[in-house]
Amino acid sequence: MRTQTSHAAPAAAPTPAPSGRRRGALMAAAAMVVAVMTTGALTPPAASAAARPDTVQQGLDALVRDGQPAALATVQDRDGRTRTYTAGVGDLATGAKVPTDGQVRIGSNTKTFTAVVVLQLVGEGKVALDAPVDTYLPGLVRGKGRGKGIDGRRITVRQLLQHTSGLPEYGEHVGDDELAHRYFEPRDLVDIALSYPAVFAPGKKWSYSNTNYIVAGLIVQKVTGRPLAEEIDRRVVQRIGLRHTYFPAPGDKTIREPHPKGYRWMTEGGQPLDYTEIDPSAAWAAGQMISTNSDVNRFFTALLDGELLPAAQLAQMRTTVPVADTGAHYGLGLMSRKLSCGGVYWGHGGDIVGYETRGGATDDGRAANIAVTSIPADIAGTRSVEKVVDKAFCR
Repeated sequence: MRTQTSHAAPAAAPTPAPSGRRRGALMAAAAMVVAVMTTGALTPPAASAAARPDTVQQGLDALVRDGQPAALATVQDRDGRTRTYTAGVGDLATGAKVPTDGQVRIGSNTKTFTAVVVLQLVGEGKVALDAPVDTYLPGLVRGKGRGKGIDGRRITVRQLLQHTSGLPEYGEHVGDDELAHRYFEPRDLVDIALSYPAVFAPGKKWSYSNTNYIVAGLIVQKVTGRPLAEEIDRRVVQRIGLRHTYFPAPGDKTIREPHPKGYRWMTEGGQPLDYTEIDPSAAWAAGQMISTNSDVNRFFTALLDGELLPAAQLAQMRTTVPVADTGAHYGLGLMSRKLSCGGVYWGHGGDIVGYETRGGATDDGRAANIAVTSIPADIAGTRSVEKVVDKAFCR
């Protein structure tokens, strides 16, 4: 869940509802390492596989050559047929293979799960998108010190979900090691953010801030009277049968199922550090979850298919504002990105120390998700991952 700082005026760009099927609190610097093996798994076999190299496998191999310890992908076609891929090594110390469709920390993809729960509550009449935050969390969002002037009576639920609230990013003001190894209560994170000035007045621009989703998660808890993790599990995970997806319990630093290890480089050219086991509480509603590529594909496909939200709330989720000049657009916890072959795909993506994920689904049922086991050193590295996503959709 990397912190993003691009701003743009939030002129809404509604996107029609589908007609048929169909980034951070824990920031880390990555550098170059050469992994020594690549593997691919195919389910089921495609007739043309022997005739030409697979572009997705080539893309993953290139990511490993460029320094990723491992890369994993799951790609689904319009008919629901799925192919899984791996490249690199799952453990740099032992050279162990990358587990096929292994679990990874999915970072800010968690935001979409949180947004779905909020929008379900909207559909149930328990939350109003254009109601002030103070309606649900009276007095909580009040700036302190340098943050004086931030006022939850002027920020709406919609602005939280769309990153147009102007709330500052708490992750910019805490050291990376503290974020990765200290336990934080959600309100601790909000308090950190509220000690700094607003980025802009509510509704005036767009700026990615994990603080927005911490507040949104607190709204879910206040309205439902239940922990956010339980609500996500009941309303999303169990509902659509995600068997390898969960919200780690407080104090749980592990990844339950087979997984590639996640890494961080402290200095360029230095030795990578194993950051597989961390305390993800600093990410909470903004980026704490663990899943697999196939489960993430299932999630975004089910979302676009209308399995999780009524049509009215899905349409609100898909009403977007531009993300600066990137060509991407941000809705309510859901992003659209253009494809080189035409059209767009809908998803989110996530960065959390040790892992980066990118992908989503299209309205015609295609889905693709890519995971790598370190956060790229710069935006060019992330773009390389996104290019593999594009290849997966456009091959």
